[in-house]
Amino acid sequence: MKNINYTRLLKQIISVTENESNSVANLSNITSILHDSIGGLWTGFYMVDTSADIPGLVLGPFQGPVACTRIAFGSGVCGTALSLRKTQVISDVHAFPGHIACSSLSNSEIVIPLFKNGEVFSILDIDSTDFSFFDDVDKQGLEAICSYIETIV
Repeated sequence: MKNINYTRLLKQIISVTENESNSVANLSNITSILHDSIGGLWTGFYMVDTSADIPGLVLGPFQGPVACTRIAFGSGVCGTALSLRKTQVISDVHAFPGHIACSSLSNSEIVIPLFKNGEVFSILDIDSTDFSFFDDVDKQGLEAICSYIETIV
């Protein structure tokens, strides 16, 4: 049974990032903290890229197995979170219409969009090998962490 103290995680993230202005360094450390603390299969950020031939998301800092490099707007859980501008908590990714299987080991997922000036600029994606791994406590805790990230990136 997981027991994640999101208040403690946010304090740790603030202490590691408060004196650093480089976004890549901050997102990399945040990814490491979350991945080690939550114990998921994959933890990382995708960044909005509107300059590509097919606008969508491009892979950012992450921890875990190899990942999909690009995800089109509206595709999979990440693209859906981006299009709907809303957190997605998916208990069974295999039942999600249009799920993109970057890893066949992934069974559940949470995806939180991050906003700057009213627009989504990134999403936080965390996958687990367990079904129904993420719940409302995770959603609230990770959304609070993402609200902080929005102020430093």
